[in-house]
Amino acid sequence: MKQITRICWLLLGIVFIFSGLVKLNDPIGTALKLEEYFEVFSKDFGSFFQVFIPHARTLSIFLSSLEVVLGVAVLLRWMLRQTLWVLLALLVFFGFLTFYSAAFNKVTDCGCFGDFIKLTPWTSFAKDMFLLLLWAVVFFNLRYLRRVFAKGTLGVMYITIASAVAIGIGVRALGHLPYFDFLPYKEGNDIGQLMKPQEAARYEYVMERNGESKTFTEYPTDSTWKYKSMNVLNPEKSKPLITDFSVFDADGKDYTGEVLKGNKLVLVVQDVQSADRDRYKDINSLLEAASKSRKRIESLVITSSSPGAFDAYRHDVNLGAPFYFADATVLKSMIRSNPGLILLQNGVVKGKYHYHDIPAIGDLEAKL
Repeated sequence: MKQITRICWLLLGIVFIFSGLVKLNDPIGTALKLEEYFEVFSKDFGSFFQVFIPHARTLSIFLSSLEVVLGVAVLLRWMLRQTLWVLLALLVFFGFLTFYSAAFNKVTDCGCFGDFIKLTPWTSFAKDMFLLLLWAVVFFNLRYLRRVFAKGTLGVMYITIASAVAIGIGVRALGHLPYFDFLPYKEGNDIGQLMKPQEAARYEYVMERNGESKTFTEYPTDSTWKYKSMNVLNPEKSKPLITDFSVFDADGKDYTGEVLKGNKLVLVVQDVQSADRDRYKDINSLLEAASKSRKRIESLVITSSSPGAFDAYRHDVNLGAPFYFADATVLKSMIRSNPGLILLQNGVVKGKYHYHDIPAIGDLEAKL
């Protein structure tokens, strides 16, 4: 039992650290997932949860950092009994979220491991129950974990350092782009190709005859078999990774194909209400330099705001590039920056830039 307890203790600490770091890699993505939960709860349990929506980014960094710090505390066995009680509160909370999402089909991806590992609601709930099992093994066998690796002042120092590092990782990612991009629009991906399935769908057919069921990989020509059901054998590869990328002008005319041709510098303005307005001197200079580039870089803007709202915004920031429209969720997936810049070459993502990291024209040309 001693070895089992130590294995459970090690797994519990590592999983919490890993989960927190993955979320801190993309705190904006975690915040979007929290907003989704808050919106669901505000509809189902009352408008009280709407109070948390404006603070989603702060909560994102706090909860993600807390996971890392608790994981470190578990591994150091620092105030282990008290740490385990806090872990239990988190596990019960997360367990409720995942069970509610799974049972009532509310949130299809819990965001437990960010965009690095996608989990279905029931898989997420099973993961929480597994962690709860690890917790129970550790908590009820603390006699096997009496040695503390950091006591007193040294323990406080380690926990303080872990807190500072975790918060620092999250805050830096919040003001720039994620350290690792796991989204479909990451650098190097071909958007046009990802809008197509990797391979043709393959099916199996369940047929029935005289009370007997049989599965066929090809539809039987024998008419005595009656169709019962059909299953897709390769659901992941037969479905495009990008299914909702669509760009259109104010009149509704599709512009998606044009965006994926040639060299394009795309300024993504997700929402004019929350978009930064202080960097447009540098942004406008870059857009002007791109239009004169020997690489023939065409600049354009894509937004999810209404034509009227964006028209007022572009006049306010002296933005002269042509503008088009796309779904808000798509733009949030494209880049975690508002505004943000994406460099495309025939639909291939060559570069992504936060508004805090506006590149020089030479940097863009070097990537084309």
